Amino acid sequence: MHSNNDSSASTPLQKITYPILQFIQQEKSGGIVLGISVVVAMLLANSTWSAAYFHVLEYPVGLLVNGEPVFNFSLHHWINDGLMSIFFFVVGLELKRELVNGELSQPKKALLPIVAAFGGMLVPALIYLFLNPTGEVHSGWGIPMATDIAFALGVLFLLGDRIPVALKVFLTALAIVDDLGAVLVIAFFYTSTISMVNLLAALGFLAVMFIANRMGVRNVLFYALIGIFGVWIAFLLSGIHATIAAVLAAFMIPSKVTISEKKIVQKIQKALHRFSAEDVNEKKPSLTSDQIYHLEQLRTFTTQTLPPLQRLEHRLHPYVTFLVIPIFALANAGVSLEIDGSSLFSTNVFLGVALGLLVGKVVGVVGFTWLLVRLKVSPYPNGMNFQKLLGLGFLAAIGFTMSLFITTLAFEHEVYQVQAKMGIFVASIIGGVIGYWLLSRTQS
Repeated sequence: MHSNNDSSASTPLQKITYPILQFIQQEKSGGIVLGISVVVAMLLANSTWSAAYFHVLEYPVGLLVNGEPVFNFSLHHWINDGLMSIFFFVVGLELKRELVNGELSQPKKALLPIVAAFGGMLVPALIYLFLNPTGEVHSGWGIPMATDIAFALGVLFLLGDRIPVALKVFLTALAIVDDLGAVLVIAFFYTSTISMVNLLAALGFLAVMFIANRMGVRNVLFYALIGIFGVWIAFLLSGIHATIAAVLAAFMIPSKVTISEKKIVQKIQKALHRFSAEDVNEKKPSLTSDQIYHLEQLRTFTTQTLPPLQRLEHRLHPYVTFLVIPIFALANAGVSLEIDGSSLFSTNVFLGVALGLLVGKVVGVVGFTWLLVRLKVSPYPNGMNFQKLLGLGFLAAIGFTMSLFITTLAFEHEVYQVQAKMGIFVASIIGGVIGYWLLSRTQS
């Protein structure tokens, strides 16, 4: 914890960057930045710059090989298939960490959020399918299944200490399981024609990563090269959505260290002792070559204490939160509001998505959780009661990022996309406000 004296003695550059770093480190910051991005996208889509906004998104980007375009896709496509692969990679890292040694690694603790997430996916899909049983609109059933973890946790953390830690952990675990469900839905139901040759090549690269993991390879660059230039490109060419490659590659990243914690501590202590034992000339504040060597050893040892999985998750998380997701929102949340009611309700897509999120999520999450507690299969987490559970159910109805993403996969028809996005916006805003109100009225 830094004191005020530390900050006052900082350099001018640090005085500028310190507030930014403090903002980034707050849990609610991701939701705030995402919200701003959505507002900016909506303003651009409904301003005099709307034509330029949509034109830029359709601008082709690719490579020229012998005068022929290769990987030539629109900027919008690159954002959704390329940039969002980083988001899904981090989702995969979080999933593996939770399954290996997190909340989902203990069956008793994991059961309640897993069942709640299952209910929160099943009921919204059924509501949507009931309202849209046939035709092209039928394919949008996956849209209301997803919860936006950044927005939901952002609202939750705005309540501060009034919310017990157990509730934050419950919502996090629920959202992570929800993400896994969304990934599986994308893999099995939103995939085009499959090229078996490229799919087998992708599986081969995954096998290389798996074998390297088992053999003790911990070099992050190795996994990056195989994951990007092997797994991701092969999946992109196979017809299976490239974001699935990111999740599978994440599961191949080592989650354990090859050296015991006790040995690492001993090595660090020895290096520190040797560093402090060196003679230092106070008049010359620069370090000796031996001290530099000992510091390099310290950096190596501290790197060895952090598994590659957690190292990557820690490094990539800020980029995903403050760069990838905002760019995705800017590219996908822009919806023209110059639509009349007849156009919005020409199909049941809007109602299916809005009611799926706002009603289905709440009924699914709250109902399935309450049922397990009533049957005494699993107790409420510490500090939870029915009102808090209901508040969390409404927060789970916030479906921005993943719901918008599935919308781009489900529909090619622009009218259906607009209807779905409006449903997402309406349900997410109402769900967030009601969830916040319910939780703010509870006693901590």
